[in-house]
Amino acid sequence: MLNVENLHVAYGGIRALKGVSLTVNEGEIVTIIGANGAGKSTLLNAISGFLKPAAGSISFKGKPLARRPDLIVRDGVCHVPEGRLVFANLSVENNLAMGAYLRNDKKAVADDLERVYALFPRLAERSKQSAGTLSGGEQQMLAMGRALMTDGELVLMDEPSLGLAPLLVQTVFEIIGEIHKLGKTILLVEQNAFKALSVADRAYVLEQGRIVREGKASEVAADPAVRDAYLGAESKAGG
Repeated sequence: MLNVENLHVAYGGIRALKGVSLTVNEGEIVTIIGANGAGKSTLLNAISGFLKPAAGSISFKGKPLARRPDLIVRDGVCHVPEGRLVFANLSVENNLAMGAYLRNDKKAVADDLERVYALFPRLAERSKQSAGTLSGGEQQMLAMGRALMTDGELVLMDEPSLGLAPLLVQTVFEIIGEIHKLGKTILLVEQNAFKALSVADRAYVLEQGRIVREGKASEVAADPAVRDAYLGAESKAGG
């Protein structure tokens, strides 16, 4: 579904991505793990059209991906950004409507809104409440719901568990599983490598702008170097 080939991205004189290549097949959950500053968010922002690559190519369903964010959304790629970035002064309901702003099929939009509210009952309870008054976990749910309202086939998720309490982290990963069951393909960037590898089919390890390891998520999780660098005490506790 998604093919990234030899991607280079630079900020001024800093090379953030150095020849990154990866694939995401339809129906998969693929995760990218790595330390802060490895280039994970840069990669998602380049796919979404927020950053212009210096070199390389990105294709979606066999065709070059448009380089404008609105056209990329229209093509079927949606993005749950790091930090949620909800519209704080708008209601929950209006935030969700913003996710569907490119869609004209009112019946399908209404059906998807009901589906989002079924997936996130908390959002239904707070539909008229300003998004800025929600808790961090609720805002993360809203950001996910807003992405689903685009009706995209590929969902890019950037650090969905960042800053959340452990109980909410568990909830977020359960929701990722539910979104996958809706038929969505997911590319997940996540610092919680233990959780990410537990839900993913395949994984890539990004270090200093380069892919240094890739494979089935279970194989990557079993790699001693990955366990020592990214999984720490959680992997030892989990055996």
